[in-house]
Amino acid sequence: MIDVHVGLGARSYSISIGSGILAEAGARLSNLAKPRRVAIVTDAHVAALHLPRLMEGLKDHAPTPIILPPGEGSKGFAQLERLVDELLALEVTRSDVLVALGGGVIGDLTGFAAAIVKRGMNFIQVPTTLLAMVDSSVGGKTGINTRAGKNLVGAFHQPIAVWADIDLLESLPDREMKAGYAEIVKYGLIADPAFYAWCEANAAHLLKGNREAISHAVAQSCRAKAAIVAADERETDDIRALLNLGHTFGHALEAETGFSSRLLHGEAVAIGMAQAFRFSARRGLCPPADAERLTAHLQSAGLMAFPGEAGIAPDAADRLVAHMLHDKKMTSSGLPFILARGIGDAFVAKGVPLEEVTAFLVEDLAR
Repeated sequence: MIDVHVGLGARSYSISIGSGILAEAGARLSNLAKPRRVAIVTDAHVAALHLPRLMEGLKDHAPTPIILPPGEGSKGFAQLERLVDELLALEVTRSDVLVALGGGVIGDLTGFAAAIVKRGMNFIQVPTTLLAMVDSSVGGKTGINTRAGKNLVGAFHQPIAVWADIDLLESLPDREMKAGYAEIVKYGLIADPAFYAWCEANAAHLLKGNREAISHAVAQSCRAKAAIVAADERETDDIRALLNLGHTFGHALEAETGFSSRLLHGEAVAIGMAQAFRFSARRGLCPPADAERLTAHLQSAGLMAFPGEAGIAPDAADRLVAHMLHDKKMTSSGLPFILARGIGDAFVAKGVPLEEVTAFLVEDLAR
C-alpha cells in the first residue's frame, strides 16, 4: 500500500494506492468520519462491475446506492439535479459522506454535488479508471459540462480521501487504459524528464497490466499532482495551470467531436500534448527532436498524436480556435497555452496570437 499526502492544511487528505482497498472501506471510513448516512454514487456500468464489492466493504455503514446513466452525457445539469434531489430525499447532513465510485464523470459530478448540497458535504473519491486515479480524483476540481463547453460550471471542493484500488483496473478495456496512460506521460513532460524516460521504458508493461508498474506510475503521478495542488490549489499562480498541458488543444478536439466516445478525454490529451510540443517547436521554443520523440512514444503506446488520426477534418482549424475561445482558462488578457522548452520543461505562455495558433492548426491538420 502506498499513501500520498495532499498537503492543504485543515483540508489535507491521503491518496491510498494498492490492492484490496474496497474490502477495507468500512474501517477506512470509520477512521475518517462518523456519518449518519453514506451514499455511493456510481453509474450503471460501474455498478454491475464493482458496486457489490464496495457495498460489502461499507456494510457496517448501511450505504445507499444512487445509480446514474453511464457516459459523458450524465455530466450535466439534468443528472446533477437528479442527484441533488435524491440526496435531499435521503435527508443528508453536512457530516454525511458521499462516495464517488467511477471514472471522471462520476467523480466530477459527485464532487460538485458535495460542494453545493447543504453548502458543502464530505466526499470520497474511489476512481475506477486509470485516468481518474492519476488526474480527476485528485485536487478538488469538480463540475459539469454545458452546451457552451466542458467543465464551465463547477467548484473547488476537496475530497476527504482518495482510494485508488488498482484491482478495479482489471476490468478496464485496453482503450481506457491507454487513455489514462496519456495523463501519466503528462507528468513527465511537465517537470520530470526522468519519469518520462521511465514511461518510455515501462509503458508496455504497464499497459499489459503489470501491477508493480501501474502502482509506481499512479503513485508518481499523484505525488506530482499533489505537490502542484498544494502549491496552487485554485490555479491563481500559474503553477496548477501546468496540469493543463495538452488540454487547450485537447478540449477543442473533444468539442469538435461532440464530447462523444469517438474521442476519449485521454486520447484528446495525447494529441493535444503532441500538438503543444509541435507548436512549441514551430515557435522555436522546443527542439523538434523532443516533439518527434513524444509523437513516437505516444504512437508506440497505441495512442494518437495527430488530429487527423481521430478523423478531424482538414478544414477544422477555425472551428477548433472557436472552441478554444470557450475554454474556462480564458481571461481578459487572452487564452494561456501550456508550451514546452523541452521534455520536462513546460511553462505557461500568455499572449499567444490566435492567428498563429490558426496557422499552426492548418499545417497540423494537413499531416
